[in-house]
Amino acid sequence: MAHAVARLLFLQLLLGPTLVVDIRVQIATKKFRMLHIEYPRVNYPEGFQGYCNGLMGYVRGKKQSWFCPQTHYMVHAPWREIQKFCRYSDSFCENYNEYCTLTEDSFPVTICSLASQQPPTSCNYNDTLTNQRLYLLCSGKRDAEPIDNLTHPRS
Repeated sequence: MAHAVARLLFLQLLLGPTLVVDIRVQIATKKFRMLHIEYPRVNYPEGFQGYCNGLMGYVRGKKQSWFCPQTHYMVHAPWREIQKFCRYSDSFCENYNEYCTLTEDSFPVTICSLASQQPPTSCNYNDTLTNQRLYLLCSGKRDAEPIDNLTHPRS
């Protein structure tokens, strides 16, 4: 009995860090999908005064922050179309300490930019819809998932 308990304790100590890393990857993937993928694109009611004003209220709520981000990117494509670019990533982005890739395809992207000359308590955004290739951070080198911190799309 003591031998079985010792073995179980050893496995928990050995696998514990793996489980923590796996949970971090799951959270980062979920956060990326929640904050940067929207397919199909939602139409907000007129009261929101534009797509980005409605979207950024949602984003600030999900981030649990009322800080007005300068720029936010929303990709309008199915998850599996984005996900496939992290299946194999030979590039390592030292700035983020993560594997990364540049998509071969262009995707519809809405760029929400904080409007200038407004009161500090106001978060009004301009939106630009464009098609661009994306820089993605990936959870690993092989069979990975896109993870949060979508950086600037490449023009």
